[in-house]
Amino acid sequence: MQSEQTQPRDEQRKPRVGLFVTCLVDLFRPSVGFAAIKLLEQAGCEVHVPEAQTCCGQPAYNSGDRTNAQSIAKQVIAAFETYDYVVAPSGSCAGMLRKHFPALLDNDRDWSERAVRLAGKVHELISFLVDVRGITKVDARYYGTVTYHDSCSGLRELGIKNQPRDLLASVDGLKLKEMPNAEICCGFGGTFSVKYPDISDAMVEKKTDSIEETKADLLLAGDLGCLMNMAGKIKRQGTPVAVRHIAEVLADMADDPAIGDGSTIGRQ
Repeated sequence: MQSEQTQPRDEQRKPRVGLFVTCLVDLFRPSVGFAAIKLLEQAGCEVHVPEAQTCCGQPAYNSGDRTNAQSIAKQVIAAFETYDYVVAPSGSCAGMLRKHFPALLDNDRDWSERAVRLAGKVHELISFLVDVRGITKVDARYYGTVTYHDSCSGLRELGIKNQPRDLLASVDGLKLKEMPNAEICCGFGGTFSVKYPDISDAMVEKKTDSIEETKADLLLAGDLGCLMNMAGKIKRQGTPVAVRHIAEVLADMADDPAIGDGSTIGRQ
């Protein structure tokens, strides 16, 4: 039996994680990316952010543009396939890489196996921390009441339900108040909200009614698209609820203004 000091180098090294930042985080909420890096490094990972990454291809894929979706998928695979894990602070984007890339490229002899191998490495951020790295608590604080929205892709494609709640339970001062119908779609759905704006608006109004019912001062979720959709409706309604990505709270990085807002509520 080898001692810890004489174990092979590759057994001692930190897992190399490629962070898939996502378009929305890059363009609208970079603080989520920095929070993800902090959480991953605290979990003992070596984090890399490949410069060649772009979109996951989901808008093209959902619109039936398979040609461009396949081209984007190949670019993502080439940029990330050398890492031990690929992690995204988004169930939607992680679901695209993990569930849809293999099917998208299954008829391409040169890329099919590479897509399958990559899919096996892909995880949503919170699921990765809990299910892969075994993280059970974080060193963070939030003095207030929060409610949590289960984003569709994370919940239905990746099975993310208890993981965020388990970590939120370890945040000092935080009280979680579950909203009615937390698992119901917020109406964003990517291109759905553009194609069917009236239906989308009706759906998000039902969601914000559920949020307001909790009397929480902060809304959290794991997908920025959902968060921006709900934050926009909340802002238009004048409801006094701040909106953040869960990674910002878990990383103790909730000092910056909330999404679409200048609020610093919950900090002492």
